[in-house]
Amino acid sequence: MKARNSRQVIAEIGSDFLPQKSLLLFALLGTIVQVALTAYLPLLIGDAVNAVVSSHPWQSLFPILLRMAWVILINTLIQWLNPLLYNRLVYRYTARLRQRTIAKLHQLPLAYLDRHSVGDLVARVTADTEQLSNGLLMVFNQFLVGVLTLLFTVIAMAKLDLVMMLVTVCLTPLSIILARFIANKSYHLYQEQTKSRGQQTQMVEELIQQEEVVQAFNAQEQMIQAFNEVNGRYADYSQDAIFYSSTVNPATRLINALIYALLVGIGAMRIMSGNFSVGALTAFLNYVTQYTKPFNDISAVFAELQSALACGDRLYMVLAQESLTETGQETLTIAQNQGAVTFEHVSFGYVPEQTLLEDISIAIPAGSKVAIVGPTGAGKSTLINLLMRFYEVNQGQILIDGVPVTDYTRESLRSQIGMVLQETWLETATVADNIAYGHPTASRAEVIAAAKAAKADFFIRQLPQGYDTFLADAGASLSQGQRQLLAIARLFVKVPEILILDEATSSIDTRTEVLIQEAFEKLMAGRTSFIIAHRLSTIQNADIILVMVAGNIVEHGNHSQLMAQKGVYFDMQTAQEQLS
Repeated sequence: MKARNSRQVIAEIGSDFLPQKSLLLFALLGTIVQVALTAYLPLLIGDAVNAVVSSHPWQSLFPILLRMAWVILINTLIQWLNPLLYNRLVYRYTARLRQRTIAKLHQLPLAYLDRHSVGDLVARVTADTEQLSNGLLMVFNQFLVGVLTLLFTVIAMAKLDLVMMLVTVCLTPLSIILARFIANKSYHLYQEQTKSRGQQTQMVEELIQQEEVVQAFNAQEQMIQAFNEVNGRYADYSQDAIFYSSTVNPATRLINALIYALLVGIGAMRIMSGNFSVGALTAFLNYVTQYTKPFNDISAVFAELQSALACGDRLYMVLAQESLTETGQETLTIAQNQGAVTFEHVSFGYVPEQTLLEDISIAIPAGSKVAIVGPTGAGKSTLINLLMRFYEVNQGQILIDGVPVTDYTRESLRSQIGMVLQETWLETATVADNIAYGHPTASRAEVIAAAKAAKADFFIRQLPQGYDTFLADAGASLSQGQRQLLAIARLFVKVPEILILDEATSSIDTRTEVLIQEAFEKLMAGRTSFIIAHRLSTIQNADIILVMVAGNIVEHGNHSQLMAQKGVYFDMQTAQEQLS
């Protein structure tokens, strides 16, 4: 999706503030009162100057000073209160935007996540929302106050002297025109800056996570060079964006200073001609200062706002993505699920023009133990991804017990399929919470029983707090094998009718693997199970072995039948026996 222009982003942000319209209205009223009192103060100063040069200064000066004291006191109170309202508005909005973005990421097809790096998406949710909130705070604290100040001071200046007001109003927009020109340039640079920042975040994350691999291959210099390239690109865009935005303030200040000097000269001549008083000139010059200051603030906001809008655009681009549509209406329950799986002329490709699986047809009877083997990239995991509806088939259909999986809701379908992946993931929580992940209502007894079945109870009890040990590092302190045992234990909490084991014991020592395989055998008895394995010795007792090559099932049968055929499976088995 292409980046939108700043007006579209502003419109989307504005619509998201509507749920807080009462708080927004209260903040606007407070700002109006603040600006009105600020605009009233120069009139009092002018009156005070005229009182000083009058024949009875103290009689007329004291009431003016008293009014000034009240105006300053009330204005100070409002200026303390308004930022609190602004912060509440902006941070509530930002919190909701983060929540919506995270919720949206859970609703998007996995194909979208495949096209975007993890670091880039993390940067959008964290750094971009922070930059957006900073820009919005400037809008409330400076831009809104500045616009209202311009309106009030123009009215006040017109009442003092229409001619000098017209001179002021005609000349000061020059600074806005200049600021807008620079802001348009910096907006595009800030877009590139946020994009390169996401790339930098992704690379830093990869470097930290894969440092062992980097050092193992002595690739430090290579990675440093790659990082320096990304970091340098980010620095260049940042420097260019900041340079353009930083020229706004001094340029507008120069223009405003020249206008101020011109008005002083005009005012002095009008005083000498008797058409103006010293107090009126003092008040008018105060208004000029008030009038020109917002131009500096607004120009500074324009520069900062471009970065904020560029970040907002990246967030709203995520929200604008089309969510997964739920095609199914039926709920798959344990009573309905017998476990018969059928692939009928299934074709699929991650990229539409590149078909990976082509015309796959196979019927799996209920309760069968199915092994899927083949070289890397043959389509083994893809076949499972389609069964889980992580991706939708391009052609054909997949059926469970004769019913297309698209007739079931994704939630109910996945609740009836248990899956253990080769790559384990643990959340930052206790060991017990990690085992009960997906079944948060599971009792402690069920959690312990699942850990015992997965042969994880022994090492868990050796942890400092046992099942209550908090994994603050999301399990990084555990070995890869221990993390995989916890992932396997999740499957034993509530055992579904269909099981998927994708190299589930790849990181476990041989002795523990034997114990786990025994537990799996009991678990798979009477249930349909799919096992993706590279060690062929572990799947020789499978009811059906699917041999996949280049996205096609080239052979299928049991171990004896495939060995008798002396085809691809026979060659794979022979090669592994020679290696062992």
